[in-house]
Amino acid sequence: METHKMLSIILLSYFSENRIFTVYEQVKQKMEAEQIPFELIIIDDGSKDESFKKALELEETDSRVRAFQLSRNYTSHYARFAGLSKSKGACAVGIPDDLQTPLEVIVKMYRHWENGNKIVIPFRASRNDGWLSDLFSTFYYGIMNAISDVNFPKGGADGFLIDREVVDIMNERIHPINTSTIVEVLRLGFDPVFIPFNRPTVKSKSRWTFKKKLKLASDTIFSSSSFPIKCITIIGFISVIISVFSIIVSTFLKFSGNQHLFGLSIPGWTSTFVLISFFCGLILFSLGVIAEYIWRIYEEVKNRPGYIIKDKTKPKS
Repeated sequence: METHKMLSIILLSYFSENRIFTVYEQVKQKMEAEQIPFELIIIDDGSKDESFKKALELEETDSRVRAFQLSRNYTSHYARFAGLSKSKGACAVGIPDDLQTPLEVIVKMYRHWENGNKIVIPFRASRNDGWLSDLFSTFYYGIMNAISDVNFPKGGADGFLIDREVVDIMNERIHPINTSTIVEVLRLGFDPVFIPFNRPTVKSKSRWTFKKKLKLASDTIFSSSSFPIKCITIIGFISVIISVFSIIVSTFLKFSGNQHLFGLSIPGWTSTFVLISFFCGLILFSLGVIAEYIWRIYEEVKNRPGYIIKDKTKPKS
């Protein structure tokens, strides 16, 4: 096998028992037809069905297949990190088990890599996941591009093909916790190439739950942006202006003997109540934002692994 040209294909498997053989056959046929040397790394993300058992069956029948299982469900980005740590190819790409990134796109990414591009990122030129999911995605990527130090392509992206040099950086320099693979890849530079594709619609129910989306969104924002902390400064400045204005108005009303503002009666305790409520809310909001960063520092210094790959060589007791 030509290892200097080998493509490591990381199959993100989660409850894939009904799809894994089909995906394997499609990958095998496509890569062989395109004369692309490959290895298929199956990362089972803590499935509770027969997915890993079937992955092991594929490993026994094809030397190009290697199967690994995570100790629990870590979500797809951490499964990608795990796959990269096991990859041996000259370049690597991750694919979902429903092939929402078509194999034709994978081939096109590989050809870009052959031309010298070290990072190739496909982005969704179109999608049809339902109006609510599409709205959430548009809002999410819009916010990310506005406040973070990475720029997502229009339509968003979560997959990529990267050169061995970038794979080694991801394995050796990036701590895979409270972050996502696509954010870390985008931050590395290397002049990524973006290629559009039309994302196919699949009939299977998405396992990317709202809770997982929310966790990814918070990890992405807090790992790639200082905007929330800057918000505290901005809100604090605005609150000072409001407070000064309130003091001036209150002082004017006090000395003028006027107890009405815009025709409304102003009791003596109103201004005190409003200011206390405002600043208590401001303090709690600021502490909450700071706590998000402190919590991530706390998680980082514990140096816990972002994922754990189970040892499949040890027999069960």
